[in-house]
Amino acid sequence: MKILHVDTNHPLLIAELDTLGFVNDEDYTSDRSEIMEKIDQYDGLIIRSRFPIDREFLDAASRLKFIGRVGAGLENIDTDFAREKDVRLFNAPEGNRNAVGEQALGMLLALMNKMIKAHNEVKSGIWLREENRGFELEGKVVGLYGYGNMGKAFARKLRGMDVEVICYDILGGVGDENARQVGIMEFCKNADVVSLHTPQTPETMGLVNKEFIDAFAKPFWFINTARGKSVVTSDLVEGLKSGAVLGAALDVLEYEKASFENLFEDEMPAAFEALLNAPNVVLTPHIAGWTVESKQKLAKTIVDKIKAVFVEQTS
Repeated sequence: MKILHVDTNHPLLIAELDTLGFVNDEDYTSDRSEIMEKIDQYDGLIIRSRFPIDREFLDAASRLKFIGRVGAGLENIDTDFAREKDVRLFNAPEGNRNAVGEQALGMLLALMNKMIKAHNEVKSGIWLREENRGFELEGKVVGLYGYGNMGKAFARKLRGMDVEVICYDILGGVGDENARQVGIMEFCKNADVVSLHTPQTPETMGLVNKEFIDAFAKPFWFINTARGKSVVTSDLVEGLKSGAVLGAALDVLEYEKASFENLFEDEMPAAFEALLNAPNVVLTPHIAGWTVESKQKLAKTIVDKIKAVFVEQTS
C-alpha cells in the first residue's frame, strides 16, 4: 500500500510505516491542486491541516483507503463523504491530550495570578505588587464544558489542587473520579472557571456568545484550548469589559485560518485588538498539545491505528 505524506511529522511515523511494509512518498510543497492530480495513486494520506479534504478531493482519491490526521480534530475533512466512500479516518487525540491538560492548567494559573501582566511590567522596569494581587485556585469550582480526551486530561491535572471539578457533556455517563457530571443549569450556577473542551462541529460554532456568558450565575474565568470558532470574540470582549468574564486564557482564536498556521494576513478585527490590549487576557498561538513529547506520541498513535486495521487484521 502506498501512502502520501503532505505534512511533516515526527520521523517515527514514516520509519515505523516503512517497517510495516508501506511505501511512503513525501510531498510537502505541492499545492492542493497538484496533490489532487496524483492522489489516485495512493491508498493512504497523512495530513495535519495543510488544506481541506473535501468532496472534490475525495472524488479524485479513487484508490484511497484511509486518511491519518496527525492531530485531535477532523474538521478539515468532510467526514460524512469520506465514510460514504469507505475511507477510514484516523486521528490522534490520545497523542496530545496530556500536553493540552498541562497547558490548560498553566494558562489558568498564569491568568488568575496575573503572571503575564506582571512579567511584562517588570521587563519594562515597573514594579507593582498590590496591582498584581492574584486569586487562588483553592476552593473554586472548575467547570469543564466537554469531557472527552482533553477534558479528562485537564481534570487529571487538577487532582490535588483542592478544587471541585464538574463537567458538562452532551453525552451522558462520561463523568468519572476526577469530575462530577452535571446538567447545564448546575454547571452555570456553580462554575468559577469554565474551560472549553469541545470539537469543532456545527453545534459548537459560536457556542460561547452573549447568551452563553449571561447564563452564568457569577463571574468566571474562561479558558479555551479547543477551537477558536467556538467563541464569538466580540461577545467575549463585552463580557470582559462588563466583568461577567473575569479573565480569558485563549490558545485558539476565532480568526485562525483552516491550516492553523497564520493569523495576521488580514486586517486586524477590533475585537482581537481589544484582546491584545486587555490586561486580563493570556494568548498563545495554538500550541496547547504542541510539545516535543506530543509530536512523537501523535505519530505513534497514527501508526498504531493504521497497523491495527491494515496489518493485524489482514495477517
